[in-house]
Amino acid sequence: MSLITTLDVCLKNAFKKNSLTKALFSTCVCRFQNVDSFEATHSEEGKNVTENLSAPVDTPIMTKRTLQFPVTHTFPRLAWLESMKNLEGEKLGMLDLHPDVFATYPRLDILHKNIHWQKFYRHIDYSFEPSRAEMKGGGRKPWPQKGLGKARHGSCRSPLWIQGAKAHGPRGPTNYFYMLPRAVRGMGLRVALSCKYAQNDLVIVDNLDLPTSDPQFLSELADVRFWGYSVLFVDDTDIMPRNITAAVNKLRGFSLMPAYGLNVFSMLKHETLVITLAALERIEGKLLEEMHSTLMETKFVNQLRPEDFRSGPKEDTIMYKKFTKPIQTL
Repeated sequence: MSLITTLDVCLKNAFKKNSLTKALFSTCVCRFQNVDSFEATHSEEGKNVTENLSAPVDTPIMTKRTLQFPVTHTFPRLAWLESMKNLEGEKLGMLDLHPDVFATYPRLDILHKNIHWQKFYRHIDYSFEPSRAEMKGGGRKPWPQKGLGKARHGSCRSPLWIQGAKAHGPRGPTNYFYMLPRAVRGMGLRVALSCKYAQNDLVIVDNLDLPTSDPQFLSELADVRFWGYSVLFVDDTDIMPRNITAAVNKLRGFSLMPAYGLNVFSMLKHETLVITLAALERIEGKLLEEMHSTLMETKFVNQLRPEDFRSGPKEDTIMYKKFTKPIQTL
């Protein structure tokens, strides 16, 4: 028995003699019946909408991402997850980005330290100037010590003479190798990623699969999505898909890089950074582990010598040593 039927039975005798009350009661009953019919109609429509939403979707929609270290001091940053299967770009969902990696304060001094280190840590100066003892000639005294009224000289290869040696000249090869602290290198990567995200130059895709290996398709894709003239594609591994490898090989300004090779210089050199979801997970996890690590780093001491940079092979001097026993028994 419904609610309206129960009310009708209970209040029928109470309002028999009062016609006005009976009219008001009948009006309320009609309104309750209309409300029941409206709710029934919309409940059926809601069931249809729920069935449509529960239907399987062709593309995976990602609306939440579990962060490795919980965010308590601020809120996660949001970014679109896109696809590279067509020119326009299909939005596959929203991603939560950790603010400690993608919302770091832009430290230009940290970026400068990383760029300077990347330019000089593998630089070797091969400049070499021979001393007066290493130059040919100059063994004879130019003129006598006395009697001619000239300044006294003992060799024409003196640094005072033209075509003479150079005093305190470069004695290459000289290496400029040094290591930045691990914290400075990690912070440089976080600052560079934050700058790319703030300037809307960070694009996150599900993978690097292209429908064709034609470089014209990749060039038009970058033009339609306003990626600029130089794009850096980063994937989780160094084994890239065949189509994008063939396309990037014929385009100038487009580069492929694995996640373990990502550096500050390459990110600042290219206008847009396109990174896959797998590479994002790996890079963000590594940077957060380094940021929250408590391991003490030992100071690096450069023990390289100029002989380590000679082009020729090392001389084998084992046969010049004096042996007291046969070589086979050594």
